[in-house]
Amino acid sequence: MKKILLWVAAIATIVAVVCGVVISRLIEENGRLERNQRALMGEVQLYRTENDRSAASIEALELTVAEFREAHERDAKEIESLGIRLRRAESYAKSAMITTIADTVVVRDTVVVRDSLPRAYRYFAAADAWSRVEGILYGDSLSYAVHSVDTLHQVIHRVPRKFWFIRYGTKAIRQEVWSSNPNTELVYTEYIELPRRKRSR
Repeated sequence: MKKILLWVAAIATIVAVVCGVVISRLIEENGRLERNQRALMGEVQLYRTENDRSAASIEALELTVAEFREAHERDAKEIESLGIRLRRAESYAKSAMITTIADTVVVRDTVVVRDSLPRAYRYFAAADAWSRVEGILYGDSLSYAVHSVDTLHQVIHRVPRKFWFIRYGTKAIRQEVWSSNPNTELVYTEYIELPRRKRSR
């Protein structure tokens, strides 16, 4: 009788532990789905920093590798073309920007000798710390080149839950991206986490 009770107690303990693990995983998965739903319903927040630099903020998505492959097939192929196994990736971020340069430049006459014949051209150039534009005007044609240098900065941070004045836990993970070039305007950003425990081939 004692042996039966011991076996029943052992089986009950194992079942309780398994149920606890399953419930814990379900709670965790439910939290992930809720965060993803909130992130998908939210929009990219575009704003400017105190230094008048373009910046963007977005809440992170948490996807399994299988979900990432399905939703971002082209990006997954590009990552793997770099020789990186997708299941080893920690996160993926993508930002889009547009650089606009509006300026007035002085056009000056210059002479260029081609085929032993002097030709009159008009040359213009303008530059700042981030961009340079230069070109040549001849007759009804204009040849020009625009060079723009930029650096994207990115920080991933935790947004805590709030209860009155108490902050605890993690409500969401957010990405903040900003540009160094004042001529650059961020138009889109995306951040996806690939949690290690949820990875699958």
